[in-house]
Amino acid sequence: MPQPFVMPDFYVPYPARLNTHVEAARTHTRDWARAMGMLEGSGVWETADLDAHDYALLCAYTHPDCDEDTLNLVTDWYTWVFFFDDHFLEVFKRTQDRAAGKEYLDRLPAFMPADPATGMPEPANPVEAGLADLWRRTVPAMSGGWRQRFAEATEALLHESLWELDNINDGRIANPLEYIEMRRKVGGAPWSAGLVEYAAGAEVPDRVARSRPLRVLRDSFSDAVHLRNDLFSYQREVEDEGENSNGVLVLEHFLGCSTQEAAEAVNDLLTSRVQQFENTALTEVPALAVQEGLTPLECAAIGAYTKGLQDWQSGGHEWHMRSSRYMNEGMADGTASASGALGTGVPDIRTLLAGRPAEARVRSLTHTPHRPVGHLPLPDFELPYPLTLSPHHQEAKRRSEDWAEAMGLLDDVWDRPLMEGFDLALCSAGIDPDATLEELELSALWLTWGTYADDYYPLVFGRTRDLAGARTQTARLKACLPVDDPASAREFAGNPLERALADVWARTAGAMGQEARTELWTSLDLMLESWMWELRNQAQHRVPDPVDYVEMRRSTFGSELTMLLGRLRRRRALPPELFRSGTVRALENAVADYAALLNDLFSYQKEIEVEGELHNGVLVLEKFFDVDHVTAARMVHDLMRGRLRQYEHLKQREVPLLYAHFELDAEGRAAFGARLRELEDWLAAILNWHRNVRRYGAAHVHAGAGVPRLRERGRDAAPLPDWTVPHGLGTTAARVATAFSGASS
Repeated sequence: MPQPFVMPDFYVPYPARLNTHVEAARTHTRDWARAMGMLEGSGVWETADLDAHDYALLCAYTHPDCDEDTLNLVTDWYTWVFFFDDHFLEVFKRTQDRAAGKEYLDRLPAFMPADPATGMPEPANPVEAGLADLWRRTVPAMSGGWRQRFAEATEALLHESLWELDNINDGRIANPLEYIEMRRKVGGAPWSAGLVEYAAGAEVPDRVARSRPLRVLRDSFSDAVHLRNDLFSYQREVEDEGENSNGVLVLEHFLGCSTQEAAEAVNDLLTSRVQQFENTALTEVPALAVQEGLTPLECAAIGAYTKGLQDWQSGGHEWHMRSSRYMNEGMADGTASASGALGTGVPDIRTLLAGRPAEARVRSLTHTPHRPVGHLPLPDFELPYPLTLSPHHQEAKRRSEDWAEAMGLLDDVWDRPLMEGFDLALCSAGIDPDATLEELELSALWLTWGTYADDYYPLVFGRTRDLAGARTQTARLKACLPVDDPASAREFAGNPLERALADVWARTAGAMGQEARTELWTSLDLMLESWMWELRNQAQHRVPDPVDYVEMRRSTFGSELTMLLGRLRRRRALPPELFRSGTVRALENAVADYAALLNDLFSYQKEIEVEGELHNGVLVLEKFFDVDHVTAARMVHDLMRGRLRQYEHLKQREVPLLYAHFELDAEGRAAFGARLRELEDWLAAILNWHRNVRRYGAAHVHAGAGVPRLRERGRDAAPLPDWTVPHGLGTTAARVATAFSGASS
């Protein structure tokens, strides 16, 4: 069968090496698979299939330095996971039997108890038998924190197989943002990252395991692994198995392009994710070590873990070129040897210096700020949710403006006319049209503080590249958020930024229980850290990687905060586990991405032409695809429409299953239905706000909005540098501002 496309040039910057114990692992895992019932008689594999797939070779390439016993165990894990994948395909995907598939998957977590001494059920099939054996052999060597993280990754890998099955049943191809998000779960690479910790003897310190730098290392590693696999497996998955979950197919469908062009785009994204991994490892991880006071041993463990992930990337690529599972005709060239010595695999250094990978890196680092772009034509957004406004809008507006003045927020960056033009209470009035005046006022105060703070950070710290000062200010802001005693927040406040946060925190958190306060604190922590992420990119003058941008944009836009304030009202009627479910997270992420990208379209001229901003979805796609801004804007709108279709699909397809899974009664279903209407109000309010405030039109960008500047009490100080202010007739009132609710807009 001819190949559907020519393989692109891959960015493989690290040498592939081969573990010397590869033959022992082959023999061991063949015997183990037979003992577990995975070979003859399983209806899935014969011995010849296992030999041809050669998972021992995969593990020997991806874990080149571990000893024989460790390599044997890791190889057994990979043999098990690939058998699970093929078994699920044959038994449930091909038959499209969702009910039986769910019942099968629901049993598997019982074979991963946090304490193996608690016992397990009797295995009923080779997948259960293999998992039980592997769990007993692995977890004694690892901490409780690792066990929890690895079990979570394994359960995600297993249960999200239903997402693939549902898409096959529905004949549905995911949008790109949904695909990356879900592929990360079902593809298993976060699970592989957990095995890297085991094989390298480099368990990540639990206190930083869920921090952004370690999360991005894991996720960018995972995305690169999955996208590489999509390229090699397209022919088998799409043409033979009828799969819908393949990145090449997703981009082929989204971009309306040829298979070859989609393959090149997938490889470009793969390259971008590897380069994101490198950037995080070299810039964010060292800063994390200093910030958290990691010990030398903890730093060494993270270093070994990072190296292990690099080994996996190159080794996985080498294996894909050799395994019979994949489309790889003529690709294996013998660059790695069984000696295991460093340097026996030769990376293709051409991709470091020339070609698409090098060109992409250069584009991300050479953006010219303040280039004239003109007003970006806006599409018809076709949002199907009606707008309702609170009758308390004007009074909440007045109160929030008086509050901002009393807190000192109108003394240094903003003034009263500027804030009046923003009318943040209009957004609150649409987000929560049924709120009491006091509730609406509190919502408007949060939007006021978030917008002011997001203006403050780039003006005070961004233009001077003062990352140390920003980190100090961020720590002081977090000190203004005491969880145990919210009323004491004002004791920690100094400047207006801190006083305002302490005041609105005390008003809000004081009426909450401990668990709700912790959730609110977490949402604020995400927003504060996302502003530090923007400053780090600004210091590097680096346009973000598209996946990193979208995922961080939810926090820079303040989505977690504003969505949480509505969700907390439903706590008593709905179980907390429901809000942690994949369905609810997918619903909220789809809505958050739509709103944030909508903001990017409205604010493009203001951010790119006036502010010299790097964080805008249109610019990100301009640089990634190397297209003009009108084409990039059309892509952004297509992503928004895809997210909206996904939200509606989830409502129709997944929400009824959610009701059944959590056994919601009529009251619970009504509460969740109300929650969905809140999300839809949120979108309608944000669109209405963008259309009606003095902020985004060409007239607002270059005249009438006012120029923010830093002022000491009673006199001007530290005016903005000349390059931040546009010149020419009618531009003296130009505005360098950012968006509502923590957005960079």
